[in-house]
Amino acid sequence: MIDALKRYIQRQQFSPGPGGIFVNPFFLARRGLDRVIASYASGMHGALLDIGCGTKPYEGYFDVTAYIGLEIEPDESRAASQRSADCYYDGKRIPFADARFDAVVCNQVLEHVFEPGEFLAEIYRVLKPGGRLLVTIPFVWDEHEQPHDFARYSSFGLAHLIARQGLVIERHDKVNDDIGVIFQLLNAYLYKITLGLPSFLRFAVTITLMATINLVGVIARLLLPKNTDLFLDQIMMARKPENEDA
Repeated sequence: MIDALKRYIQRQQFSPGPGGIFVNPFFLARRGLDRVIASYASGMHGALLDIGCGTKPYEGYFDVTAYIGLEIEPDESRAASQRSADCYYDGKRIPFADARFDAVVCNQVLEHVFEPGEFLAEIYRVLKPGGRLLVTIPFVWDEHEQPHDFARYSSFGLAHLIARQGLVIERHDKVNDDIGVIFQLLNAYLYKITLGLPSFLRFAVTITLMATINLVGVIARLLLPKNTDLFLDQIMMARKPENEDA
């Protein structure tokens, strides 16, 4: 019984579904991203490249002819999150020909890129004319995947970076722009400070204190107004012009 409960908790800790509310310290953030990515996915078609694919958690949302996962060349600190990659790159040049893809997805990656202009120029290169880029990025969040965490961008900063590459912004939304930010940050704090505890104590804190914070956060965000200046993440869809001189 105890082993079965532990296995269930381990599965749900990375789930944005309703069950995750009780055992996922990042439920509020992941639920918000899950919903908004699903709403954007219908705009992506053809051959798709997922840059920084991790375990490809959103692959099922995209109705595409090919879904290729790309990760930076493996190192020990990122090996676990790279196991679903189909190919790798050196952080400089994406290993595909010009105009190879109809769509590119870049989820929660741009903050880990030290030279965003060069990175986005490579994305522009491998996109076909008329192809689309879907990007998500955190705004209010702790340092993570240290030491590969370099930046946070406001909505204006992200728009400037994308437009500067010649991409045309079609849609841009802030995600989790409500009181849920406060509750998610509280759980993120608790998660970090309990990392050193024995696993059974961490499970106990998660299914009691963190689950309660998730529940209160869900209720509070239904009752209280949004604050569009304070948000966890943002999502943007941009298009490479059919005529690159446009």
